[in-house]
Amino acid sequence: MSESGKKYKRRWGDRWDARRVKAPGLQTIMGYLWPKRTDCEVYLKDNIDATNLVAYLEKKNAEHPEYKTTLFHCAITGMARMVMERPLLKRFIQGYRLYEKNELSISFIVKRKFADDAEESLMVLFPKEDDTIDSISKHIVGEVKETRKSEHATGGIDELLDKFAALPRFILIPVFRIIRWLDFWGKTPKALTEGDTHYTTILASNLGSIKCPSVYHHLNNYGTNSIIITIGTLHKEEVLMPDGTKEIRDIIDVGATLDERIADGFYFAKSLKLIKYIFDNPEILEKPLGEPSGFEY
Repeated sequence: MSESGKKYKRRWGDRWDARRVKAPGLQTIMGYLWPKRTDCEVYLKDNIDATNLVAYLEKKNAEHPEYKTTLFHCAITGMARMVMERPLLKRFIQGYRLYEKNELSISFIVKRKFADDAEESLMVLFPKEDDTIDSISKHIVGEVKETRKSEHATGGIDELLDKFAALPRFILIPVFRIIRWLDFWGKTPKALTEGDTHYTTILASNLGSIKCPSVYHHLNNYGTNSIIITIGTLHKEEVLMPDGTKEIRDIIDVGATLDERIADGFYFAKSLKLIKYIFDNPEILEKPLGEPSGFEY
């Protein structure tokens, strides 16, 4: 939607999934000098104080013991709010051009069971302006339960990938050359991009669920994904407070890999501060995503 509330009309140069954005001179030149997303990675690693968020979840889950909201659900909701308030994070460069996605999407991978030989399934969420922590949490829980009913792919992108993988090499090589060509020109069929994490706004990885710290995860040149966020294990840590005292706080480590061509460091830094503000004021998660968080930039 435009600022006036009118629906955006597609123009020449737009893709089916994004609108073309007129880039400043520096961004345009960067797109030509460094056309690969992997050449323009910026990696950020930080600790976020989750003490207030942990207390919020304990209270919330005590009131509704039949239904559990997790820290990961809160993190996904926080990411969705971050992008809605910071729309440049929806941007990507492909085919030397700058675009902004029409729709916010967050993807992650679900392990069908915690075993070395268990298959993985791709999940994609499309948060809307009226979503809150409750609706997003219920959606994630429902999708994960549905995915884990079977140990094998039951449809969608997983089934499509299985079919591709079964083809012989002499067929796969030219097929994927064509797919990469279509990707460059923004003509990849929706059937191939729907449910693909490479085409989502944010790819999130919940490493804390397997007791692993956040790690660096590379971007990919294929697709339109410009942000990957890894969430590590919740742990106790002694922290120096603003008043000079020391406290044992609940800390979560986070890693983020970004394409530096879509925005500047100042914009990224403020986006991180927004996430920290949300974790420190978790009642914001109860608000619809379309409502302002109240964070003073």
